[in-house]
Amino acid sequence: MTLRPRPDWLAADRELDQELKEVERRILHQAGLFDPGAEGYVRYALEGGGKRLRPALVLLAGKVAGGWSEAIRDLAVIVELVHVASLIHDDVLDRAELRRSRATCNAKWGVELSVLLGDALFSHGLELATKLEDAEVARRIAEASRNLCEGEILQTQRRFDLKMSTADYLHVVGLKTGALFRAAAEIPFLIFKAADAKREAARSFGYQLGMAYQIYDDCLDLFGTDEESGKTLGTDLRKGKWTLPVLHALQTLPKEDSEKLRTQLVEEEAGVEGVAEKVKAAGGLKFALRKAVELLERAKADLRVFGEGRDVGRMVELTERLADYLKTAVLLR
Repeated sequence: MTLRPRPDWLAADRELDQELKEVERRILHQAGLFDPGAEGYVRYALEGGGKRLRPALVLLAGKVAGGWSEAIRDLAVIVELVHVASLIHDDVLDRAELRRSRATCNAKWGVELSVLLGDALFSHGLELATKLEDAEVARRIAEASRNLCEGEILQTQRRFDLKMSTADYLHVVGLKTGALFRAAAEIPFLIFKAADAKREAARSFGYQLGMAYQIYDDCLDLFGTDEESGKTLGTDLRKGKWTLPVLHALQTLPKEDSEKLRTQLVEEEAGVEGVAEKVKAAGGLKFALRKAVELLERAKADLRVFGEGRDVGRMVELTERLADYLKTAVLLR
């Protein structure tokens, strides 16, 4: 069994599409603000495209919080710059060759330049954040950036650690992915000085959405294909990064089978396919995707604070589209 590639998370929406196109234009414009000697590298990194899911979340939350403004559009750009920077560093750590069907920066230019390029984008995003009127916005962006890096540190520290628990994994995911989704959903309400209850609901929504998304993405690394996803898959296993399906299998298989799988993970060049089948047979994939659906249901419940209407409906639909996809993937219906 392989997972299908990611669906279109956002429903066709002409108004939102136009805003996303404007944000995309602004993202690509950032390359021209760098020194001419660095501009080409930055442009290549930013032209990788992708779903732009985090900027879309900023726009969705921004519309509910008070509308699409210059500050919301700038925030969408900042969040994506931080995200792209983290992807460049991820590819260095994983020695990944392919992302979004293109050569990674690491594959093109090597470790040294790629690390500096990621640093430059992180710094540029934080610089842009300081130009927004509320200093608390910059602090929240900096907090999310720090959390993201902390998550990567912990994940790197725990590589090949067979004592890692599912709780440890969820803690790492909350830092490395949940934090930036949390910022993308919460900060628009900070910009519009919304009531604390709405800010907290948006914060919780983004955090749980981000965790669910990362669990799905980790499942794709084990059960997807390079051709479908457009990136190098199987890097988690090869680098000793145990994800939720694998951890569930290790902790629930009979002792003898669990020991065999542990040995295979640490000592053998067994390849992804053999491990994936064992993890699937142990119920690891279903467990992980069910956990993701559970998080999405909690995220959806957070949105009740905002009442009903078209703007809130967009955020509800985002969670429902991902949840429906995952339910279909594990045959929960």
